[in-house]
Amino acid sequence: MEILDARDGDLPSIQSIYAHHVLTGTGTFEDVPPALEEMTARLAGKRAAGLAWLVARDASGILGFGYYAPFRDRAAYRYTVEDSVYVREGVRGQGVGKALVAALLVRARAQNFKQMLALIGDSENVASIGMHASLGFTHCGTMRKVGYKLDRWLDVVMMQKAL
Repeated sequence: MEILDARDGDLPSIQSIYAHHVLTGTGTFEDVPPALEEMTARLAGKRAAGLAWLVARDASGILGFGYYAPFRDRAAYRYTVEDSVYVREGVRGQGVGKALVAALLVRARAQNFKQMLALIGDSENVASIGMHASLGFTHCGTMRKVGYKLDRWLDVVMMQKAL
């Protein structure tokens, strides 16, 4: 497995992976999968801002992707980023997400960010919570029933790591 900067040619796989999570999972609170054009614009936006958007790939193709974005737009938050990671169905639980987040941490430190946050959709998402904890993220709060998706109320678990 290699961790590389996302390329335009990766976007169909990225869009497919994300669409699966949007339609079947609670890790994202979007409920309509963004079209390829929207995902292209999102990647272009991260690139233009100098932010990392990475893919994990092996001989079978794109295994997952991850990026970080500013936590909020206000100037006081300029040293804080939030990660997002999605792994292809069938390869979850094999270290892909952890490798992506580890690489994002390295990139964020190199860009002089001071904190990385993980806002994990669904307090029952023990895999993501555990993966972040294994990389040194600590639980800093849970927002109860702030999202509604797939016919149920969802919490958001907040985790934080100093860079």
